[in-house]
Amino acid sequence: MGINKIVMQKIKRALISVSDKKNLKSLLKILKKYKIEIISSSRTFKTIKKLKYNCKEVSEYTNSPEILDGRIKTLHPKIHAGILNKRQNKSHKKDLNKNNFKNIDLVIVNFYPFEDTLKTTKNHKKIIENIDIGGPAMVRAAAKNYNDVTVITSSDQYKELVKELNLNKGSTSLKFREKMSRLAFAETAYYDALISEYFNKINNNLFQQKKIIYGNLIEKLRYGENPHQQSAIYSKNKTLNIKQLHGKKLSYNNYNDIFAALTISKSLPKNIGTVIIKHSNPCGVSIIENKLESYKLALACDPVSAFGGIVSCNFKINKSLALELNKLFIEVIIGKGFDKNALKVIKKKKNVRVIDFSNFNNKNNYNIVSNFNSLLIQNQDDKIFSSNDFKVVSKNKPSKKMMNNLIFAFNVCRKVKSNAIVLSKNSTTLGIGSGQPSRLDSCKIAIEKMNKFHKVNEKDEIIAASDAFFPFVDGIETLVQAGVSAVIQPSGSIKDKEIIKFANQTNTILIFSKTRHFKH
Repeated sequence: MGINKIVMQKIKRALISVSDKKNLKSLLKILKKYKIEIISSSRTFKTIKKLKYNCKEVSEYTNSPEILDGRIKTLHPKIHAGILNKRQNKSHKKDLNKNNFKNIDLVIVNFYPFEDTLKTTKNHKKIIENIDIGGPAMVRAAAKNYNDVTVITSSDQYKELVKELNLNKGSTSLKFREKMSRLAFAETAYYDALISEYFNKINNNLFQQKKIIYGNLIEKLRYGENPHQQSAIYSKNKTLNIKQLHGKKLSYNNYNDIFAALTISKSLPKNIGTVIIKHSNPCGVSIIENKLESYKLALACDPVSAFGGIVSCNFKINKSLALELNKLFIEVIIGKGFDKNALKVIKKKKNVRVIDFSNFNNKNNYNIVSNFNSLLIQNQDDKIFSSNDFKVVSKNKPSKKMMNNLIFAFNVCRKVKSNAIVLSKNSTTLGIGSGQPSRLDSCKIAIEKMNKFHKVNEKDEIIAASDAFFPFVDGIETLVQAGVSAVIQPSGSIKDKEIIKFANQTNTILIFSKTRHFKH
């Protein structure tokens, strides 16, 4: 049999224990209005008394002192029986009367600031002491007994509670209590997830037995990749560490492209480089130091695909670049800050989204793919490469300049959908082939794009980067015939010896990266 649902529940007694003292005065005012008795613990009690409201301390209410340096305050039968008892259950009433316990109808609790503590200290002992025990226990008890008890877990909910009490003259509706219960269980789950992740993190345990995924709702989006799909964005932080300065709301696809762009931007030298993204694939990248030239060269790689894409600059955007950006239809402009004049120019376009990523941090992230109630999880492909990571296997050796170009192209490769081929000169992409089942086809597409938008000659030091090994000689042969003088690839094919032989026969520089960059 189901519980006997009580639609309206009069609030006679409330327990308040909050770390966040914000907006407490407005709450106390409404409780006084409806003559609701208040019980509270230690610091909350002192705050309430300071605000000149009547209140009984938990230790006085339970006739049991706080012990263990405050670890034990509210963990008492008088508290939990007052919360958990079913008001219409005769046996429960009998137990309460026998023990002289009273009902607690309203539980207002927010937890020790575990999440904030993690941001301010690495002191393990301090972190442990900020794991709340009594708070979650009371919240879970009240949420379980929502038929009779109202639970509030955030100061952001006070306004809604005040409205509810005023509407119902000191009572709460079942609908309201059910909603608060749902939010309360989400709060305890989120809190426990933070703690679980902390312990797994300090023990370097990425793949624990039970994986908990958590996040804060940032925004419900208009739709997903397509209009018929529902979508929202969540973050482990309470806000995203990117800031929108102008333009329409960001879409699912915008966010997807932004994160792809920032992944590449973060791999580039500090304060240098422009990335152009379309459908989460790079269609042009350049790390020329001149800001304006960097953008122009990135755009020149594939100006057709860049139309309607996004531009990410790994530096502060100035007015001259802003004027150039405004010549092209761009969905999103990302910069490491914007000067005032640049922002003024860009804002002439009403809809373009402007993003400041000065505070962006992608450390310790991992990727999650969800399919059929299963999760595929991996850490980020974010290693920054140097020449020491590579092995030159050809007779000819690269110059320092060429090696830097090879590193640049290989770093770009990680964000190109597999199979991926990146052609580059002077640390600027010339042609990108992506997403083909055949690596040879990706080679041909990259060459086609290069020849379409660039004039190349025999003196040009064109290099090619491949995200995975060449299974046959035909791929590298096609690249060399197109003017490529150096190739970097992971190796691992049974044809490696044949490919090295071909490279030496054609005086092509061949480098094994020893690292693969598949991106499906």
